[in-house]
Amino acid sequence: MRSTAADGVVEERWGRVPRFAWAGGVPTRGNGAGSRQTSSAADGATPGGPSSFPYAACALAVGWLACLGVLQWSVVRFRTAIVLTLTAGAVGLGLWLWRRAEIRSAPPWLVPMVLLASVAITWTVPLFSYLGGGALTAALTVLTVVGVAGAALLAAPTAARARAAYGIAVVGHVVTAAVATIGDPAPKIDVWVTLQQASDALARGENFYDLTWTDSPGIQDAFTYLPWTAVLLAPGRWLGGDVRWALAFWSVVLFAGIWALSRPRPGDAASTPCASAFRAAVPVTALVVAPGTLTQVDQAWTEPLLAAGIVWWAVLVRRGHAWWAVVPLALACASKQHLALLLPLLLLWRPFGARRAVATGALTGVLIAPWFLASPSDFVNDTVTLLLGFHPIRFANTWYLWFLNEHGVTLPFWVTGLVVLGALAAAAWAIHRRQPELGELLRWFAFVLLVANLVNKQAFYNQFWLSAALVAMSLAVPVLSGRATDDPEPATPQGDAARRATAS
Repeated sequence: MRSTAADGVVEERWGRVPRFAWAGGVPTRGNGAGSRQTSSAADGATPGGPSSFPYAACALAVGWLACLGVLQWSVVRFRTAIVLTLTAGAVGLGLWLWRRAEIRSAPPWLVPMVLLASVAITWTVPLFSYLGGGALTAALTVLTVVGVAGAALLAAPTAARARAAYGIAVVGHVVTAAVATIGDPAPKIDVWVTLQQASDALARGENFYDLTWTDSPGIQDAFTYLPWTAVLLAPGRWLGGDVRWALAFWSVVLFAGIWALSRPRPGDAASTPCASAFRAAVPVTALVVAPGTLTQVDQAWTEPLLAAGIVWWAVLVRRGHAWWAVVPLALACASKQHLALLLPLLLLWRPFGARRAVATGALTGVLIAPWFLASPSDFVNDTVTLLLGFHPIRFANTWYLWFLNEHGVTLPFWVTGLVVLGALAAAAWAIHRRQPELGELLRWFAFVLLVANLVNKQAFYNQFWLSAALVAMSLAVPVLSGRATDDPEPATPQGDAARRATAS
């Protein structure tokens, strides 16, 4: 069923290619062999009307490149232009969510352009890395090969080409991580030091919230993550000597989750093997060559672990295993504090439901309880008190730092809290009223986290990257068949299964 203005939905169409998520220009069976149709009145679109939005995919591509490009530049420097660009990205994401634009297709040149531009930005924009000489050149060369190969394969995709692009991207990321880990065996960042030594403490059965770190260039006596960051990354230290091996593993888990998320399910619009592979290949390849990726890998930033938990939550919900989905989400929530912002939204999303959201919070509490009970004061100090009282870091590109750096004004906590609560309230209202499909829900997650980052005093590339990853994985979700968007529970087999699961 074609959504109309009454649905409050804007559908993006260059051509009638409903089997492809934003894969315009791809030949489709049923439209004539090898044909490429263009948008016209026959599509049911009214030119210039509320159901016609011909530049959504291009706007997304520009926003992706601009935001990730300035984020690569942001390490380690503060610039007003960076804050303004990220804010524009948040506004654009908010407008996308408010208008509910469906990016169903795109010009055939768009995906190759994004991949090649990402490679160009990586080479030309200042890149912070402790890698040097041959190791840096090798890592950049691998990313270039992934981007160029992906652009060539996805310019005129077939199922085999899309699978090849996906595989090259995954292997390329593993190789990049290996080059970074071997080429820079001891990055000078407190994140890596604390994760390494917390893993050692865990192996000895010690409480890593009660330790003082050796040779840390930053924080000396606190483990600021929730405990399951250490638990899930420790095998990389134990087996390979470096937690970054575990981060590479969890990145592959993330990419596998995006592949699983792209698989069609009962209730989805008609699809083809090429469409499914394309939906997975594009976001994965875009993430692998995203500007700043090498910095994130080198610095041992942990957001890929969180993204892996969220994507497998989404996969299990789509497959009708919503109770099992509690587990990966709780593991992610037990790894980093700010994911707690997502739970109020899930309380209101009926396919997951209030009981499962509460169960996620309860399981998170159970997972972190051993460390809390071992030393409540140390745990609260490291994971809450220290972070609230920690000094602003001058190169966090946020509005908090803009007021401080440019005007000497320290924003009170209630101001930043009000902004975050406003974004959370807007998302909660929209989710409660609309009951969006999974892809839109993931974008609401991205929006709330992005706004929270923009008023934080300690938000850096990695926190913003998580919002970008959520947007990317949302594009892998197939469109529901016959979706009437303002109907909170679509009358599809998938919707029926979700309602039965919620009621159980």
